[in-house]
Amino acid sequence: MLGDSKAFSGFSVDSIDAAKDFYGSTLGLRVSEDNGMLSLHLGGGADVLVYPKENHTPATFTVLNFPVPDIDRAVDDLGARGVTFERYDAFGQNEKGISRDEGGPPIAWFKDPAGNVLSVLEVG
Repeated sequence: MLGDSKAFSGFSVDSIDAAKDFYGSTLGLRVSEDNGMLSLHLGGGADVLVYPKENHTPATFTVLNFPVPDIDRAVDDLGARGVTFERYDAFGQNEKGISRDEGGPPIAWFKDPAGNVLSVLEVG
């Protein structure tokens, strides 16, 4: 029944203005705003809806993953734009915040201004 639906994902934030600046300016995504909500236009044609929620509570899991060909470069570039990477004791991260756990791809986590967890992970 929904096999042909152009489904999309979404998550909440406490400030659309802060989200628009972070996702558009800091991360360099194409964004658009309509009816008080933000759309993130991702590579490959996917869109993610970001909506305001007065009693927003940040997700405790990764809400958006950005595959990159070179994680060290991505972390350096994001760090130069003011992004701070999270530290999780269980993942044995290096000084940059990159985990190279044998069970998965190299990955580093960071948060948006609303506290939602995002990641860059190396693919390819």
